[in-house]
Amino acid sequence: MNVVVVESPAKAKTINKYLGDTYKVLASYGHVRDLPRKDGSVRPDEDFAMAWQVDERSEKQIKEIARALKGAEKLYLATDPDREGEAISWHIEEILRQRNLLKNIDVERVVFHEITADAVRDAFNQPRPVNQELVDAYLARRALDYLVGFTLSPVLWRKLPGARSAGRVQSVALRLVCDREAEIEAFKPREYWSLDAQLATERGDPFTARLTHLADKKLDRFDIADEATAQAAKAAIEAADLSITEIERKRTKRNPRPPFTTSTLQQAASSKLGFGATNTMRTAQRLYEGIELGGETVGLITYMRTDSVTLSRDAISGCRALIGNDYGDDYLPAKARIYKTKAKNAQEAHEAIRPTDLFRRPSDIGRYLKDDERRLYDLIWRRTVAAEMAEAQIDQVAVDIDGSTGGLRLRATGSTVAFDGFLKVYRESNDDAPAAANGDASGDDERRLPTMNEGESADRKAVAANQHFTQPPPRYSEASLVKKLEELGIGRPSTYASTLQVLQDRDYVTLDKRRFVPVDKGRLVTAFLTSFFTRYVEYDFTARMEEKLDEISDGQIDWKTVLRDFWDPFSAVAEVTQELRTRAVLDSLDEVLGPHFFPVREDGTDPRLCPACSAGRLGLRVGRHGPFLGCSGYPECRFTRRLSIDGEEADDADVAACPKVLGVDPETGKEVSLRKGPYGLYVQLGEAEGKERPKRSSLPKGMPAADLTLATALGLLSLPRDIAPHPEDGVMIQAGIGRFGPYVKHGPVYVSLEAGDEVLTVGINRAVDLIASKGQKRGGAKALRELGEHPGDKKPITLHEGRYGPYAKHGRINATIPKDKDPAELTLAEAVALVDARAAKGKSPRKTTKAKAAKPKSTKAARAKSANGKATKAKSAKPKTGRKPAVRKTAAPKANAESPAG
Repeated sequence: MNVVVVESPAKAKTINKYLGDTYKVLASYGHVRDLPRKDGSVRPDEDFAMAWQVDERSEKQIKEIARALKGAEKLYLATDPDREGEAISWHIEEILRQRNLLKNIDVERVVFHEITADAVRDAFNQPRPVNQELVDAYLARRALDYLVGFTLSPVLWRKLPGARSAGRVQSVALRLVCDREAEIEAFKPREYWSLDAQLATERGDPFTARLTHLADKKLDRFDIADEATAQAAKAAIEAADLSITEIERKRTKRNPRPPFTTSTLQQAASSKLGFGATNTMRTAQRLYEGIELGGETVGLITYMRTDSVTLSRDAISGCRALIGNDYGDDYLPAKARIYKTKAKNAQEAHEAIRPTDLFRRPSDIGRYLKDDERRLYDLIWRRTVAAEMAEAQIDQVAVDIDGSTGGLRLRATGSTVAFDGFLKVYRESNDDAPAAANGDASGDDERRLPTMNEGESADRKAVAANQHFTQPPPRYSEASLVKKLEELGIGRPSTYASTLQVLQDRDYVTLDKRRFVPVDKGRLVTAFLTSFFTRYVEYDFTARMEEKLDEISDGQIDWKTVLRDFWDPFSAVAEVTQELRTRAVLDSLDEVLGPHFFPVREDGTDPRLCPACSAGRLGLRVGRHGPFLGCSGYPECRFTRRLSIDGEEADDADVAACPKVLGVDPETGKEVSLRKGPYGLYVQLGEAEGKERPKRSSLPKGMPAADLTLATALGLLSLPRDIAPHPEDGVMIQAGIGRFGPYVKHGPVYVSLEAGDEVLTVGINRAVDLIASKGQKRGGAKALRELGEHPGDKKPITLHEGRYGPYAKHGRINATIPKDKDPAELTLAEAVALVDARAAKGKSPRKTTKAKAAKPKSTKAARAKSANGKATKAKSAKPKTGRKPAVRKTAAPKANAESPAG
């Protein structure tokens, strides 16, 4: 018996079918050990010794592998064909050797780039040892990420309360986002004009031409800079007789793009399919590991983490055979297209991402795939086939029309597709627009001009002067940020998705219309790092570090030498920064971020002047809840403002002297006032009487305090309000404000109001629509099958496929199906055990929590307290809006040493 270890159970299931009964295939479930999240896991003083830890879940997998090895002849390590896969294999072998479990057992490493029967069998015929140079590159990357994370993060916690963590790659990605936002803020739009004439040929066929020359001078973009100049040019066109003086025709060729790499797949999936990087990689992983097609499980695409654009000879032959068969010889170039990788620091040795069998057309296998799988496979298939097709041929026409007076010239341009070539399959559009579902080649390439001849006159119908303004650079989307990171040589195919996700998880950025917008916390972190760790967030420095990691994997440099060269100066900078006074740090950040928070006002007044006392100066301050803007006149002036740009809160002066009395409630005779608490603005009825707290309600997001009236305040204080009974079941529908904002409620169902809905005015029709749409969304995970009745309450247990995988449902209890269990083989008894365990897990008694809280502080907790300063119990003055006050943890947040992927 031979034992094979792969990463995932899905991959294990597929490979097991190929290898037969003499092999037992087990899953490691990814990395089996990692550096513990505590100080001392990497020890520079001991020549960068590293302490590894096997977690509880991985320990079970190691024990299962150990049991399988009893009596085995060989252990095959068949993890993924990249540095991470090599590292997992190394870890497994190291653990087993340390435990003396590999006596008389040969250990071999096998690598395959697609999970098909032939590829797997070929790999097992060509085993090799674990590649130590790839392992060394992994060790260097992991140590670097750990040292940066566990050195920078504590400094951040002390100097910028509220900051989460900092990582080697994520900090540079965050800087890109923040630098782009600063460009946008500093951008000054510039006006310019264009003139378009609606013309007609002598036969009456219409076309459009644009002014290119005026007074015998070729116009640059900003030569017509104002309306007066534009109107003068318009009058000149209207006064002149126009004739066609020159027609230029030429045919251009457009070549297809190469097959997908990891980054180009993420970019195309983002712009064409609307997928996030994480969803793209998760879906591609399923396509790679294997899909069941009519009883046969097969990997549909090659390995999805690669920066290679090359195709194997077999893949090229398959492409050419399919093109000739499906599209004809006209679409088959005379020679095969050979692509070479140009990406900076390209490291992976395998192929581009492609289908394992080009003759598995999307239309043939689509019924076996989930929607996201089908769409992504279709995209990969089209791009691969198009890469080997003939070029497209475009006929371009340029027509010059001269004026009889004024030194005028206009130009009309058009183009037609003479031969669509690869455009028949894959639509080229800079990946900024969705591809045509059927591969239609019409669209932007078709701008036809009517038939014209030189010397003919052109009949002027109308002339339009169009005003334009230059636009700032766009914010980064997931696709464009991945592209930028790749261009700079920062990160690796396996890191892009996790890096972008970490930025969102840390609340450093938000996504607005699928574009990254840095929040003020993220800008503060970037300003801090660029001010005090300048070298280490420079783009070139990070790229050079990636090059050194590549040199390690090539055996050109010792990995510990790289670590020493990095650690000595880095630790010195961290030590100096650690000793700086917080006030000095804040003053530096205040200077850097001043133009952002306090842009120059048009009226020339000082944006930093305190609106409350009209004497103090606003600047960056820090409290236990994090940074904010406050008056230099504290404590005499207590005006504060959240981190926001001057002018965003137009009501600053109105609320500076809160509480502000709005009027008297006619029912109770109590004053209604506007107040400001640590969580924002709220209205309050009366004052506290003994232990009874007054009624309060938060102002909805976007409601200006300056526009708040007594009537609106009383409406907010009356929430939640009854709207009307639901027309179907008679249950009252209510509207209110909760922890996630305004909502409507029907029984146990809460639905957030959308933009444009007002909590005080939303009516029954709109409320019913919102509730119905929520029901449709919740109904998306349809039951795959009913397993039977629960023996306890006789209610049905059903099997579902959800966003995060299969689960069993019993009433309101959802129990996840274990990864190593095939949902198709799940029995009623097993489902009952799962839902009962899930139900029991949700009923944890309070005294358990109290018992945990009563435990003496650990060394880790003591360090956390030291990092954060003296722990203080925060008293919440939060309004009663149904939102529970946030619990402030006394333990320091975990440092981000970045994932093993780096």
